[in-house]
Amino acid sequence: MAGFSPEWLALREPADHAARNPQVLAAVGGYFAGKASLSVLDLGCGAGSNLRATYTALPDRQHWTLVDHDAELLAFARERLKDWAEEAREQGEELVLAKDGKTITVDTRKVDLNTDLEWVLGWQPDLVTAAALFDIASKRWIERFVAALASQHLPLYAVLTHDGRETWLPEHPADAGIHAAFTDHQHRDKGFGPAAGPKANEIMAESFRKSGFAVSSGDSNWLLDAKRRPLQEALAEGIAMAVGETGRLDPKAIAEWLAARREAQSAMIGHQDLWARPI
Repeated sequence: MAGFSPEWLALREPADHAARNPQVLAAVGGYFAGKASLSVLDLGCGAGSNLRATYTALPDRQHWTLVDHDAELLAFARERLKDWAEEAREQGEELVLAKDGKTITVDTRKVDLNTDLEWVLGWQPDLVTAAALFDIASKRWIERFVAALASQHLPLYAVLTHDGRETWLPEHPADAGIHAAFTDHQHRDKGFGPAAGPKANEIMAESFRKSGFAVSSGDSNWLLDAKRRPLQEALAEGIAMAVGETGRLDPKAIAEWLAARREAQSAMIGHQDLWARPI
């Protein structure tokens, strides 16, 4: 599976949180309104950013199981959550956190979502969630995932799925070529088979509807400007590196594009949030 560094995850977290679609999040919260407690399964949890962005919409007592294939990231997530909470204590293998009047119990599990997907979903959480995961998964894996959720009538809150829209200002002559090559790179195998890339949200929504789920979605775009210059630069560098790996563009053209994008006035990177629940 694709790996992500703690530094990259920390850099993108403020933009991720600002991008969340408030209507979709409110719909998730409304679905669970009136419940005293809730169990949440967070797939590909990284450094725990999804928990920190979602907890306010959910009941006062929450139990989160954070799942990732990277043991070091799971350890980092625990430490990050301790620092974030108003109070934190160890309770066996779990963390118990207090934040804004909510009590959040956290369990971390190292899991391979290729081999153990159905077993993990068999834990029967009230809510399954994931952030920035499905665009690196294959169409086949997404359909398998939706089928597993449907078999157990589990709802999904999926956020920040990249949808391929991208606008940099000012425009650059190499924009179209860079974007086409980067999109091609996005479809490479990231650990789940050939990645769905920008088509992931569409594939997921269609699969859920065929399974009898109600589906709603909304934009959760990154809006980057001078205030988020470090993220903008890191993103441009990552795109340039990926494009270079395709061999489709001359290295000089890539370098010129990267130099311009490091100083870009702004960038919009398209994402979608999705809320699917059984009818």
